[in-house]
Amino acid sequence: MTTRIEARLAQLKKEARSAFVTFVMAGDPDPDTSLAIVKALPQAGADIIELGMPFTDPMADGPSIQAAGLRALKAGMTLRKTLAMVRSFRASDDATPIVLMGYYNPIYIYGVEPFLADAKAAGVDGLIIVDLPPEEDDELCVPALKAGLNFIRLATPTTDDKRLPAVLANTSGFVYYVSITGITGAAAADAKAVSAAVSRIKGHTALPVCVGFGIRTPETARSIAEHADGAVVGTALVDAVRGSLDGEGRATAKTVSAVADLAGALAQGVHGAKQAAE
Repeated sequence: MTTRIEARLAQLKKEARSAFVTFVMAGDPDPDTSLAIVKALPQAGADIIELGMPFTDPMADGPSIQAAGLRALKAGMTLRKTLAMVRSFRASDDATPIVLMGYYNPIYIYGVEPFLADAKAAGVDGLIIVDLPPEEDDELCVPALKAGLNFIRLATPTTDDKRLPAVLANTSGFVYYVSITGITGAAAADAKAVSAAVSRIKGHTALPVCVGFGIRTPETARSIAEHADGAVVGTALVDAVRGSLDGEGRATAKTVSAVADLAGALAQGVHGAKQAAE
């Protein structure tokens, strides 16, 4: 059965457009505002939404996304509430793919089988679990695939041709290429290097390749999207949340629109890329 992720990316390929993939932290700055942000993203042009699962020890995240996770945890966000948020989103949007991104520990504590059953029932389409290597596929990856969820794997500039087949073995939906070495939000992506990397990965797989890390402006998003099947933006959107908060770190009347307006500008950059390149 085709997942929402596969259907959306196939449709975009037909339209010769790159996917605009957004990342926001579930529950940041509070559960209600977070749901309003997620509901606003498809209207702003997001093709796929990645939802961060707040975790106390996020080792691959830069300061912005770490702070977002802490704001969400402080506001009482849990994995169970994250799934409830997806369920609420699905009540008015049955088409936009949702990917949960984060770390294995909260899922392990929840229990793999009940988590996968609840995630599928809530309307989750895929998982990106950054601290589970291919050697641990039996832990979550294989059961997720059996449950009908895409398991999306990260490839990095240090993933060489020898390692790539292992990374791609059980990957589905798309490959997430991390354009820079290091943590999120640390540097700008380089279009020329990304182009070479995407070509190399495509030599090993027929899956679409979406590129993330280091994309903060519509211009960068456009230049990356010219060479990839999708561009992922997270830190810039999370920073837009933070910049809209009051002195106590609470949402304001501007919070949802601050994120949606930036998403709209980024979407224009991404969606204009392939047409401009032809």
